[in-house]
Amino acid sequence: MQIKPTRAFVLLLAILTLPAAAAAGDNASPLRPLKAPAPPAIDGILDDAIWREAPSVSGFKTWSPDFGRDMAEDTRVYYAYDRDNLYFAYRCFDSDPAKIKASISKRDAIRPDDWVAINLDSFNDQQSLYTFYVNPLGIQMDARFAAGKEDYGVDLVWYSAGVIDSEGYTVEIRIPLKSIRFSQKDPVEMGVIFERRLNRHSQLGTFPPLDPKKGDNWLIQTRPLLYEGLEQKALLEVLPGFTLARSSSAREGRLVSAGNDADFSLTAKYGITSHLVLDATYNPDFSQVEADAGQIDFNQRYTLFYAEKRPFFLEGREIFHFGGSYSGDYLREAVHTRTIVNPPAGAKVAGKIGDRNTIAALYALDEDINSGGDRAQFGIFRYKRALAEDSHLGAFYTERNEAGHANRVVGADGQHRLSKASRMGYHAFYSNDSRDATDAEGHALGLDFFHSTRDLTVMAGIQDISEDFHTGTGFVTRTGVTRFRSGILKPLYPKEGFVKRVDPTVHSTQIRDRFSGRYETENWGQVRFIFPRSASVTVGYGYSTEVFLGEKFQTSGLRVLGSGQFTKQVFASFQYRNARKIRYVGNPYQGSGNDVSAALRCQPTEKIETQLNLTFSDFSAGGVKEFDYTIVRSRNTYQVNRHLFFRAILEYNNFRDRLTTDLLVSFTYIPGTVVHFGYGSLYERLEWREGAYRPGRSLAETARGFFFKAS
Repeated sequence: MQIKPTRAFVLLLAILTLPAAAAAGDNASPLRPLKAPAPPAIDGILDDAIWREAPSVSGFKTWSPDFGRDMAEDTRVYYAYDRDNLYFAYRCFDSDPAKIKASISKRDAIRPDDWVAINLDSFNDQQSLYTFYVNPLGIQMDARFAAGKEDYGVDLVWYSAGVIDSEGYTVEIRIPLKSIRFSQKDPVEMGVIFERRLNRHSQLGTFPPLDPKKGDNWLIQTRPLLYEGLEQKALLEVLPGFTLARSSSAREGRLVSAGNDADFSLTAKYGITSHLVLDATYNPDFSQVEADAGQIDFNQRYTLFYAEKRPFFLEGREIFHFGGSYSGDYLREAVHTRTIVNPPAGAKVAGKIGDRNTIAALYALDEDINSGGDRAQFGIFRYKRALAEDSHLGAFYTERNEAGHANRVVGADGQHRLSKASRMGYHAFYSNDSRDATDAEGHALGLDFFHSTRDLTVMAGIQDISEDFHTGTGFVTRTGVTRFRSGILKPLYPKEGFVKRVDPTVHSTQIRDRFSGRYETENWGQVRFIFPRSASVTVGYGYSTEVFLGEKFQTSGLRVLGSGQFTKQVFASFQYRNARKIRYVGNPYQGSGNDVSAALRCQPTEKIETQLNLTFSDFSAGGVKEFDYTIVRSRNTYQVNRHLFFRAILEYNNFRDRLTTDLLVSFTYIPGTVVHFGYGSLYERLEWREGAYRPGRSLAETARGFFFKAS
């Protein structure tokens, strides 16, 4: 494979030689947790002896909507440990406990609530964070943060409890050392930022306070935590799983059963070291417990993106985030594991080797899509080298081979801290795609600059993707483009009044379509207003054009967004856009239309929640409406306790004229130890007439399925 370097590539190679920024360093002394003689009972009540002896911190300051303000309510955090666990406790004062926003919900569904969080850099290398969120009733959410992105797909095993009382609420947390990766040194130094959200005050605050001059650059602002005598535990998990499914489909006017399908799977996790883990799976069941929410799939230029939800692929996924990327870029992911559809077997190694080297390697066989007997084979390798602060250098190699087709991508990426408020990221990927004895070579280059302080945010980036760039393991929406983007946000902070912050933003994007040589543009100006009760409204207008099949079209329009927690029980959000549009067909033409998405969430009690979502799009040309597309989705949950819930989903698609139902009973003791009972059906406006299915007047059931899963 011979590839000629471009000027942009030469520039990126020069950047790779830049020295890493010198560590800024926070001279604050490390926090030294209490080594507990006896573990506390994790019941949410701070009556154990450990919390009378443990050190604590307070003095939280806001970072949103403004930096450095005293929070409306006081917070104190205690910290301790023993050989097997890390312990934390929060005392969150509240002058009006009746207004605390909390719900008994399933795991990972507490984002709208009041909550506390522990942002833990377990290696104190400023490369990534574990984040453990807990609401006032002890319900959990967890995430991994790396390369500027927070990934909520991870599910760790840890324990928490919370209690609302007359002074506010208290939370206790136990994090087993086997659930996280950390260094083998003694003492072990970690980094931490404690966080709290006050929903009705629209406040987010931390200890240590975030520096306004460093903005929301979290990784370089942690406070050291020093642990002595931590015990390195051997990690071994074996997760057998069993699935029983029964499906029926319409045939000649009636539902015909396809019979029962029983399957056994086995997944194992082994800790090679305390921070390098091997995952292996045989015959995994990769069916999802909950179907993806419907998306508008008509008159779309790009393939729809669906997030990864399958547990085997989630651990270590943050390692595949790459430098020089930004939300909305055409190269969205270099490794998108949903391209692996149904593997009979797979293996993965992810974690650290030494203090600064991180690797991830994945191999999987996939189902035989072409029915030719040859399965697709996936090989993926990722390497990262940590530099000073949150800087890093990295490399990628991905490969996909199947009958008559081979795809390989190789590349480098990195991020450099330029100052306490500025960073620069970059990537250079090259692909070789062989299909039917023909080779195509291409590249994807990116350079991104980001500067963030309390008073100013500046973004700029360059992206160049050649016409023949292909990735068999990633997700790219458009090729043959050179793009420059820039944006400026200048927050305004009213001294008093109902408006908490005003965010005027201007951004501009200029694109050259390499296929036609024509240029397109996107220029937006918008203003966001932030109010109490986590409410905000954004109004903007943009002048924009788009090139499609060599022709240039108008896409200018108005955009309005809003959301808010109007009462403790009701949250609503909406997005509306009225703009010029393109009809994406072989002979494209100009039109206009509206796009609407809205959500209403009602929580009449701590255990019952109803969500109603609306998605709508239409298109008109020459004064004639050509189509409108509406999806209405209702999701209703009764959460008996943190482990058991009943859920019913109804979704109606008027464009496809179909109704789907999805019923589920789910029990989750801890992640990986679960039991699910599910039932789903599909109704379509069809009827069996004259030996064929034809459009009908009423909805008829055309498919039905039942499943049982346990692991």
